[in-house]
Amino acid sequence: MKESAIVTGASKGIGEAVAEILLQEGYIVYGFARDYSSCQIRHEDFHAIQCDLLDTKKLMKHLNEIPADSVKILVNNAGVAWYGLHEEMNTEKIQAMVRTNLEVPMIMSQKYIRALRKNHGMMINIASISGTESSPHGAVYGAAKAGLIHFGRTLFEENRKYGMKVCTIIPDLTMTDLYRNADFKPKEEDGCYLLAEDIAKGVHYILHQREGIDVTELTIRPQFNKIQRKKQ
Repeated sequence: MKESAIVTGASKGIGEAVAEILLQEGYIVYGFARDYSSCQIRHEDFHAIQCDLLDTKKLMKHLNEIPADSVKILVNNAGVAWYGLHEEMNTEKIQAMVRTNLEVPMIMSQKYIRALRKNHGMMINIASISGTESSPHGAVYGAAKAGLIHFGRTLFEENRKYGMKVCTIIPDLTMTDLYRNADFKPKEEDGCYLLAEDIAKGVHYILHQREGIDVTELTIRPQFNKIQRKKQ
């Protein structure tokens, strides 16, 4: 049976770039996203699954249709963020951030840990630099990503003896759609932002380490730390 990979948030940005890398590596890729209208992937081994990840019942239905024994890689990439003072957040935004950035990876991971152990596979979580330090105007997002980083560290310790690998990639400012709900974005100057392809190359690097080595965390940052305000 051909080995497969699962990628959440695979329709654009980092998820799309990672899915393309995995297809080049010869995996069947099951991509999860709500909307594929902008996705550029055209490959016979790419299965675009349209699904709201927060609809747990439908998510589990789709997951149960994937041959679990074939799953070698799980990439928990889907994320959402709103920025502003915490007092300005509403219940819906808080729940969406915590569930998308932390609950969904926990559900996906629990579903496939046994398969990843059996296949000596790998779980890759896409976190954020916001989860490693205080994150003013992004308290909930930063807290959820901090939880994801801690979750990855713990799963590595739980599963390393079975040959399963766990890596958390920690990107800084990346030119993606994540900042659609913010009043700022990375400054459009060379060295001030990452590209989705940079994170995908990080995945490629992780996959090509020799047996017996696990890169448990990989932080990727632009050379300069500059943002710009969006025009109102």
